[in-house]
Amino acid sequence: MVSYAAGETRNPERVIPRALLAGTLTVTAAYMLLNAAYLYVLPLSDVARSTHVAAEASERALGTQAGGAVAVLVVVSALGALNGIILAGPRVYYAMAQDELAFRWLSAVHPQRQTPHWAIAAQAVWSCVLVATNTYRDLFSRVVYTEWLFFGLLAAGLFVLRRNASYQPRFTVYGYPVVPLLFIAASLGIVVNQVRANPRGSAFGLGLILLGLPVYFVWSHRRSQKATADAYH
Repeated sequence: MVSYAAGETRNPERVIPRALLAGTLTVTAAYMLLNAAYLYVLPLSDVARSTHVAAEASERALGTQAGGAVAVLVVVSALGALNGIILAGPRVYYAMAQDELAFRWLSAVHPQRQTPHWAIAAQAVWSCVLVATNTYRDLFSRVVYTEWLFFGLLAAGLFVLRRNASYQPRFTVYGYPVVPLLFIAASLGIVVNQVRANPRGSAFGLGLILLGLPVYFVWSHRRSQKATADAYH
């Protein structure tokens, strides 16, 4: 999500690649160390069955009170993820509105704070609606996993852009086309794994996305008609 705010970042050619690399390595190391700790404390069968593995591992190693403390720590750590989501998501709606693919008011910028405040508010309202539908596990299996479809499409977009002779990226990295292909394969793997694990819930999430296609085509048609009218006049 660091890349979502690249347009608002000072010296993005230097900052964005370093932030992506440092963040990816840090998160990977943390996940590997945490899973090693879980498997050291708990048998593999217990880890597979657990729905609160961090709390259960802490209780096994440090006592029952530690489990509650770790549960609170997990909740607090989620604030970091929420910060990134609040920063990144509204920028998408803001850009869509600027491209006339969403309601124009979503592109409004606060006169003092210079933030897309209406887009942030819209995301907050819709998030509350989704949270009220069911548990977090169901919410993930039905909705959140579908993000990986768009992550894969985002990587596929690199191939389209590079075919455009006028495309001049601000910076490039080594590994093209192998790295984006691997990322696309990994994204599809996550989606396929989730669909196999929960076909009914996954179908709900995919259906929700498909409902957005008619909306997109309507907005695109309206934009094309407006562009044609402006060119005519």
